[in-house]
Amino acid sequence: MLRRWCIPLAGLALAAGALAASAPAAASSHPAGHTIHLIRPAMHGTAPMVGSGRTSQAAQSTNWSGFAAHSKKYNKISASWVEPTAHCSGSGSQFSSFWVGLDGFNSRTVEQTGTEVDCRNGSPRYFGWYEMFPAFPVNFSNTVRPGDHFTGSVTFNGSGHFTLVLKDVTRGWSHTVHKTLSGAARSSAEVIAEAPSSSGGVLPLANFGTVHFSNSKVDGSKLGSANPTKIIMVNSSGRAKVSVSSLSNGTNFSVKWLHSN
Repeated sequence: MLRRWCIPLAGLALAAGALAASAPAAASSHPAGHTIHLIRPAMHGTAPMVGSGRTSQAAQSTNWSGFAAHSKKYNKISASWVEPTAHCSGSGSQFSSFWVGLDGFNSRTVEQTGTEVDCRNGSPRYFGWYEMFPAFPVNFSNTVRPGDHFTGSVTFNGSGHFTLVLKDVTRGWSHTVHKTLSGAARSSAEVIAEAPSSSGGVLPLANFGTVHFSNSKVDGSKLGSANPTKIIMVNSSGRAKVSVSSLSNGTNFSVKWLHSN
């Protein structure tokens, strides 16, 4: 059975911290042409998943898909991915994000960085960002194109200090963000494709085709060695909005779009 839990949005504020970037492009919480929306903790439950002759538990989420380790405290998550091509049509808006992060699977904060593609009136918009939820996301103004190869990492440095790194290997830009968040649980580490949310709930998922993640590591070891939980994004009726492959070599997997809602 799918179980949802909601995140209060009142009183959100930008977290304090310093931003250092190797590219001259500025970061802004209100970049031109982009509506503020949030990359939020998973709203999920569990359901049986059958495979290899045995039954295990997979998570169903209304906004997350991918893999999450969640059996101890974690200090670092990293992965690579290729920015997928959006297939936009019609006059409506759809949204999708691809990221690495700590927390959020079973806690109310998330420290995360990644990329996005939104469909606006039939046209795709690509960009990178970071977020220290529940603070608002901050988008980077650097150019992002489909096919760009990205690496991302989030590292806990002690005493509430985090370093978030996003690199566009194809275009040669990168951002290193230093943030402080007291009380972060560090209770999960994840590599995720997400349907972002607004104050009204989960937004329609943009048709991104298939996104491929690789070299996924937690605390320097293969993500698969942490016995991660597979997460499948579903709508409010339980219909899958994506399919998630198994982990290959403990580090590689793909997420395929199926439905917007």
